Formats: sequence, structure tokens, C-alpha cells
Amino acid sequence: MASLLAAAAASPACAQDDPAAAVSEARLRADVERMVAFGTRHTLSSQTDPERGIGAAIEWGLGQFDEASAACGGCLETLFIEDRVTGNRIPEPVRIRNAVAIQRGTERPNEVVIIQGHIDSRGSDVMDAQVDAPGANDNASGSALTLEAARVLSGHDYPGTIVYALLSGEEQGLYGGNLMAEYAAEQGWTVKAVLNNDVVGGSCGSDGVCDDAHVRVFSEGIRADADDQVRAAMRSRGGGNDSPSRNLSRYLDGLAEGDPQGLDVRQTWRSDRMGRGGDHLPFLDRGFPAIRFSVAIEDYEHQHQDLRTEDGVTYGDTVDEMDFPYLAKVTRLNVRAAEKLAAAPMPPAVTVDGIVRPDVEFTWAPVEGAASYNFYKRRTDAPYWEDEPFLTIRQEDVPEGGVPITMEGRDNGVERPRIVWTHDDITVTVPTLRGDDWIFGLSSVSADGVESPVASAVPGGAFSPLPESTQD
Repeated sequence: MASLLAAAAASPACAQDDPAAAVSEARLRADVERMVAFGTRHTLSSQTDPERGIGAAIEWGLGQFDEASAACGGCLETLFIEDRVTGNRIPEPVRIRNAVAIQRGTERPNEVVIIQGHIDSRGSDVMDAQVDAPGANDNASGSALTLEAARVLSGHDYPGTIVYALLSGEEQGLYGGNLMAEYAAEQGWTVKAVLNNDVVGGSCGSDGVCDDAHVRVFSEGIRADADDQVRAAMRSRGGGNDSPSRNLSRYLDGLAEGDPQGLDVRQTWRSDRMGRGGDHLPFLDRGFPAIRFSVAIEDYEHQHQDLRTEDGVTYGDTVDEMDFPYLAKVTRLNVRAAEKLAAAPMPPAVTVDGIVRPDVEFTWAPVEGAASYNFYKRRTDAPYWEDEPFLTIRQEDVPEGGVPITMEGRDNGVERPRIVWTHDDITVTVPTLRGDDWIFGLSSVSADGVESPVASAVPGGAFSPLPESTQD
């Protein structure tokens, strides 16, 4: 995938100024310092104090989106998404507000990429809304990244929509994430990817070990919305390592490899850190592809801690413990990912039949904006797709009227695939491949050469919520 992503980066669609190059370390620092200056951003803190608390912080956040929109001639729609909630860690009704900016796509506005981070903070006691809780790394870092992504991407046009969101209520139980995921479902958005950024601004851990060369990307294996019927199909056909989020993680890893000055992605194959969670999880629950960016090594003395010094150890999530060059690199990776994902077509929803036959048959519906499709494979025990596709089919090669044609494959012993176009689907039969021995996937490529993530040809592999019929 790395070579293909490098080619996409050189495509006409990406010939415009590189938005990632405009990411400003100084602006990231200024935004983090401003959020810390609110004293606390605890979800249960004041909603009305103009200087301190979550109300002032989220108003400021929307104001930053408004300024970014003014700079690009009103290209962003800015709004609050809000609700009053009670529940775990919220004993009395509290208003939860997310500050959101929407950059509509020029061709496929319903295809949506979301960049987000939670703006609320906490101290040692998750219910203490009065204590100072600067929340610099957790998670002014992810919020500053989201604001900076909006600033640098909003001056450019993309076929798909990019949404930027500052979420509240994460520390009390992912309330802002649930609110945002529900809003996406209500809007009928086709969510291509959710890039959740939570604790992305530090490079040294509690034990003194430092790593400023990697960022962790967490992705689920078996999708959260899979029911018994889907899981049973996975047992037979595969799918335990092929959720849309897992393939999104592979895609981000390949993208990072194309930037030697940036960060290397450390794919972490679990939905989140051990026993913990973040605002990408509500999206996964609803069947939307979502991953979490987080630092390579966490610092527990400077996360979820009251400001204090004990036995010579300084506690508290403060600005001086952050690494802003590192945060800038994570921001650039998010920006590059968002622009590629917003420019690429949707990954195809592909199925494969290789049961008791000496060939494999792929079927998928044509994808809007796709000029060609790349076929990938990997051995069943291999973690990553082979670097090059074993076959490429151009949309213009697909015949109308259901007339079969033949064409040459690239390599790996693939020859003379048979292609049949029907009114709704494309079918490609590839001889000499044994379905039992491989996991297959398919990506779509725009006319400008921008490639989507690979969608695995397994139950639950499509980049969309599972059909309602499987949830009955």
C-alpha cells in the first residue's frame, strides 16, 4: 500500500499546496495554553462563567471554528450539537455541547470523514468539578489538533465532506462521542472514517522512557455491531482481523510510511488501551469505521491527576510536560489522512465466492467517483496486504449489457479474469486462485489516482453499518 499511497500523493488532486505543511506548532501551543487557562473544563463545571469552566471553553472552541470559516470565506458550517443527559458520573441533568464545523464536499457531500478530540478535563476525582484540571495533554492536545486541522484544510476543496468536532463529556462516560455518533446517524451520513485524537501531545512515559517516533493507532478486530449471525459467518469465511477500522489502521500505517519526516504508526490491534475507552467507541457501536490516535507511551503522573508534588514527584497534566513538535507531527498525519480520505471514493462493499471451486468470484456495486478498482490479497496468517494489487480493473473496461470480457492480470499467476457487468453489480472471476488460502480485499481509486482503504471481502468487511436484517 505504501507505494500506491505515494503515487496518490503525487496525483493532480494533491498537486495543490500541501495543507499538512501549513500546520503550526506555535498555534498548537497557543491553543493548548488557552484551554489550560480556563482552569478546569470538567463537564460538571460552570456553563455560564465567561472565564472558567466547560461553558467558556466550548464557546471559545466554536469561536475558533468561526474564525477559520471567516478566513476561507464562510466555507465551514459551525454549530453546537447538544443534549441534556444524566447517567454514570452525571447524577443531575447537565447540558452536553459539542462544537462542530462542517466542510461540505464538492461532489459527494454525504461521504464524511470526522476529525475529533474531547475538550473536557478532569483531576484525580472524576466527580470533582471545582479543582484545577488543566488537561493539557488529555485532551487539549487532541482539541488543538482538531482546530489546526480545520484551519489548514478549510482552504481547500475535496469531493467528500470533512467534519471537525470538539466533544464534551468524555471523562464522564463518552457522552459527547455518543451525541456526535447519533448526530451522524440522524443526518444519514456515510461515515468513511472517524479519526479520534485523545492524548496525542507527549512523548515520554511515567518510567522515563521516551518515544517521539511513533504514534499508536487503535482499531477493533471483530466489529462491535456484529451479531451472532455475522460472527457465525466470520467463523466460516474469515473476518476476525478485517473490520473496516482494522483496514483503516492499515491504510494510515501505509500513509505514514510515505512521510520519512513524520511519525511511524504503531498499529495497536485492540479497540483501545487495556480496559479503557475513548470517543471512537460510540461510532464503532453504530457500525462506523473509527480509530483512536494516542501517544506511543503514556505518562500516568501527568494524566487524571490533581496538581501537587509528593515525595519529589510532580503531578498534573500541565503544558510543560508536553512535546509540541511531536503534537505537530501527529497533526500533520491527521491532515494527510483526512485529505486523502476526503478525496478518495468509498471502499467497495465486496463479496467473494471461492467455495468448492478452483477460482474466486468477486462481486460489488460500482462506487461513485471510482475510475478503477485494485484487488489485494494476503495469506490467512499474514497481518498485512501484499504491497501491490494482483489485479486492477478500470471502470471503463467494465462492459455494459452483461457481456463477459477477458483481460490480463498483473502477476501472481493471475490470468484472464472474466468480468461481467449487470445492471447493479460488477462480477470478476479470477482463475488459478484458491479461496481457502487467501483473504481478499478491494479498494477504489479516483480518476486522479487517490486510493481508498481496502475493504476486506469477508462478512462485515464493508465500510458501513451492518444491514438491519442482521440485527434482528
